[in-house]
Amino acid sequence: MNLTLREALLSFRRTPLLSALSVTTIAFSLFVVGLFGLVAVNLKHALSTVEERVEIVAYTLRGTPTETIAQASSDIAAFPEVSTVNYVSEDEALKRARTELVEFRDAYRDLSTNPLPASLEIRLKPGSRDAESVATVAERLKGFPFIDDVRYGRDWIAKLDHLRNLLGLVGLMVGAAFAVVAVVIIGTTIRMAVLQRAREISIMRLVGATDWFVRGPFLLEGAVKGLLGGLLAITMCAGTFSLVTSSSGLLAGLVFFEPIHLIAGVCFGVAMGLGASMVSVGRHLRDV
Repeated sequence: MNLTLREALLSFRRTPLLSALSVTTIAFSLFVVGLFGLVAVNLKHALSTVEERVEIVAYTLRGTPTETIAQASSDIAAFPEVSTVNYVSEDEALKRARTELVEFRDAYRDLSTNPLPASLEIRLKPGSRDAESVATVAERLKGFPFIDDVRYGRDWIAKLDHLRNLLGLVGLMVGAAFAVVAVVIIGTTIRMAVLQRAREISIMRLVGATDWFVRGPFLLEGAVKGLLGGLLAITMCAGTFSLVTSSSGLLAGLVFFEPIHLIAGVCFGVAMGLGASMVSVGRHLRDV
């Protein structure tokens, strides 16, 4: 193991420019992906804030006994998707309308009878605020005989789902594109290292060295390059994030990656370096 590590580190001395190019390419690839990831994380954070407003309003028929509504509220609260159920009486609905609908305040003030029905406001748990889950709960609510109408803003919830899916797809495409560029450059570096050490590898094979013994330093070299590139990319992302948030008060509320995201980024860099090395070494050792 010590010999493998020493040989892997010596490759950085043999080809310093190519090694630096590989590390820098991985770093910039992950940096660009990281910047997009920061945008995605903050958009997701913003979407989660919007998602908290997702609720279903079930309007009840007039004259429905309070006991019936109370029992139904308990049953609805037991739905796996439901977080809270709030009953809004007819009087409370009118009071809200007078407070919130300023332009109709005079009209509501002069009413002789209350035209607004009582309702149940159902909020859903995180993970159950997508269009499919909301529609499923809405259909169940329609099964209660005292429910007159159910509304939940179907169109804007569908748009929210579309935006979330589009964000994930674009992130995947950007990440894949830059990963391919980094893998190609790492593979080229490893190939040149193999060709440079062709005579040494031939001698090692003559004295009985196994393929894995020969491959080991190259694979470790790729993994180390990926590790360095990942760490450099995180440093660049952190510096950019700090610069942007400190220079603009409007962006002070932005959030940075969680530790699990940073670890995943470094692991992805190592995987890129190791994968590129495996492919390149497997292809070019056959020609040596």
